[in-house]
Amino acid sequence: MERLDKILSNLGYGSRKDIKGLIKKGNIMVDKVVVKDNSIQIDPNKSIVEINGQEIFYRKYIYLMMNKPKDVVSATVDKYDETVIDLLDPDYMAFEPFTVGRLDKDTVGLILITNDGELNHKLISPKWNVEKIYYAKINKEVDEKDIKKFEKGIVIDDGYKCLPAKLKIISSSKEGSEIELTIQEGKFHQVKRMFEAVDKSVIYLRRTRFGPISLDEDLNEGEYRELSDEEIEALYSCAKK
Repeated sequence: MERLDKILSNLGYGSRKDIKGLIKKGNIMVDKVVVKDNSIQIDPNKSIVEINGQEIFYRKYIYLMMNKPKDVVSATVDKYDETVIDLLDPDYMAFEPFTVGRLDKDTVGLILITNDGELNHKLISPKWNVEKIYYAKINKEVDEKDIKKFEKGIVIDDGYKCLPAKLKIISSSKEGSEIELTIQEGKFHQVKRMFEAVDKSVIYLRRTRFGPISLDEDLNEGEYRELSDEEIEALYSCAKK
């Protein structure tokens, strides 16, 4: 049970003072009964709440998929750069959303946004082994020797040995390569640092998958959509393993 004014305020229908004003005017109904007390406690999952005759849709959490554009940072706020949260519709701000992990500023592709802290923790914790898949363009030829090195675990510049990774070569020549890389961690600049450890550089990086969720190819960079019920359930199932 939660206070009605708190629920409506969290959903973006105004401050608690604003909600109190609507109640005084008789503009809010709960289960077809006009509300007279702004401190009334209700179960938002069971009660029908209407404002000016319009039924509200209650939800505690939001789950979004965004195709992150280049030069936008994966942060809630930033003093200098535009963030992925800045790209969201103001209606989502009441949920206080944040990103599930991060992508580098110049990396594009799939990033998940939610306000479900428990799920976020499980998805980014290495112990849950949630795979992330990236497509990348590399400045040099990538060969079978690299595949074996990634399988054993690359040691990056600070001495950390990464978990075994799956490196798949899409195309390769002396002029450059296209690859797909599957990792289970999310260290700072990890993909770039892994290739630097084998004397190569990433010139383009795009995340295409996070756990069971694949990037919606219909989303242009900067666009986003809510996850389907099936996608949300898949994330929960992934985090339970």
